[in-house]
Amino acid sequence: MINDGENGASRSMTGKTRSCINETAQLRTASASSPSDTTQNAGFSSALAATPEAASSVALSSSLKHISVARELALDIIEGRWESSQSFTLEDIQHRFDVSRTVAREVTRLLSDVGAIKVRRRKGINPQPTSMWAALNPVVIEWMLHSSKRSEELRALTELRLAVEPIAAAKAAEHAPVEIKSRMPVLAREMRKAGESGDLDDFHAMDIEFHSLLLKYSGNDLFAALSDIVATILRGRVEIGLYPQRPEPEALAAHEEVAEGIWRSDPSVAREGMRRIVDEVDEAISQSI
Repeated sequence: MINDGENGASRSMTGKTRSCINETAQLRTASASSPSDTTQNAGFSSALAATPEAASSVALSSSLKHISVARELALDIIEGRWESSQSFTLEDIQHRFDVSRTVAREVTRLLSDVGAIKVRRRKGINPQPTSMWAALNPVVIEWMLHSSKRSEELRALTELRLAVEPIAAAKAAEHAPVEIKSRMPVLAREMRKAGESGDLDDFHAMDIEFHSLLLKYSGNDLFAALSDIVATILRGRVEIGLYPQRPEPEALAAHEEVAEGIWRSDPSVAREGMRRIVDEVDEAISQSI
């Protein structure tokens, strides 16, 4: 679903967005089910009249509450339950989710920051087409991956990785500092050990670190800015059950090839290894969607 839209591509990711990503990860751990599973296609107006018990059943800290509410409203837009012709107010949010006015304001601020809504004085709050959203914002990616649009989102994100990560790996072989270069083979070995033993939690954490490091130390600021996005993609594949229960031997070997290329400052080896990784991901995604 990568579509710059009218305003999406121009929105840069701020520290607050990164905080939202971390808070969202905590929220998914605390919550037993996705809001999209409990909200029926009865129209947004009916949903506003629903009791707030489902939204408030999990004891969330106030710092997480606006993330939960914004996510549910975003899914309403994505799934077509909240139509563009329908507007609502801060009071509607307060009543539906049983939250304070402060939390309701934080909800609208988050949704507005990523282009999901437009707030008009005296006219209320209206949803915007997803093509207008900040498509490369990790918060938006997380919402999309947990919606009925996940297949299209995964396809587009995989195409992005195919275009960027092999070049980033080659550049990391050229530009990464020695301490990062020396870290990569260690990570690759530990990933193999965790993957072969079935310790998937550790494997996924190291996989995210592996890909994030080569993007951050590629010497290209634009590639570095994608590190949080790729981390969100990798985490999202796990959460929605589209990651193999045991890593493929070819993928483990390819990570070791990338690490070796970076450690030995060999761009061609690093590039080829990363191409093998993203090609394997592309094939796996194509078979699963």
